[in-house]
Amino acid sequence: MRFDTNASSVRLCAMRAKDPPRSRREEYSEATRQALLDAGREAFAANGFQAAGMEAISRAARVTRGAFYHHFADKKALFDAVVVAMQRDAAARIEAAARNERKIWDRLSAGIDAYLDACEEPDYARIVIQEAQAVLGEPRYREIEETYPTALLIATLRALKRDGELHADDVDLLSRMIDAMICKIGLLLPHADDSRKLRRNGQKIVAAVLETFRQKV
Repeated sequence: MRFDTNASSVRLCAMRAKDPPRSRREEYSEATRQALLDAGREAFAANGFQAAGMEAISRAARVTRGAFYHHFADKKALFDAVVVAMQRDAAARIEAAARNERKIWDRLSAGIDAYLDACEEPDYARIVIQEAQAVLGEPRYREIEETYPTALLIATLRALKRDGELHADDVDLLSRMIDAMICKIGLLLPHADDSRKLRRNGQKIVAAVLETFRQKV
């Protein structure tokens, strides 16, 4: 998760840079792809990857099977694209929440809150938290994670170290370990008897670990 600006923001801003004007054909193609993403997300969230059928997804998107295969090689490729879109959206929400805070430590807390909010949403919980790693495999899942959420956290902790507010020899390793803790909270939330209590206690543990590396200035 990233909750700061600077280098990582430049990278994400570049991702969001406006494309040159598109032709009507390109706009139609993009609309078709988006319809498949929306239908795929709904099917994967409701039924899971294995039970979701390409025929049903194509019907829901109002496209032919040929159009499906024009955009995606198979169901797994569609699932991959859905996960990427959801992680990109989660990163944007994290950034928006963090932007309201002046201090970097407060941005970090706000970003963690925003991420856990996403984890409690049924679509995100089932697709990204529960199924993505098993369906896509560890290498691809980690690649997506480190392009969006983890990149955000790394940038924030690097900013804290740069400003003399964090004492850690290996900031990237610390970031990944903190990220693993936060992701574990997200994994447990959908199954918790008392999700509020679990979330509150989990965030206290993360905060306590981070506090051991906090440099008083």
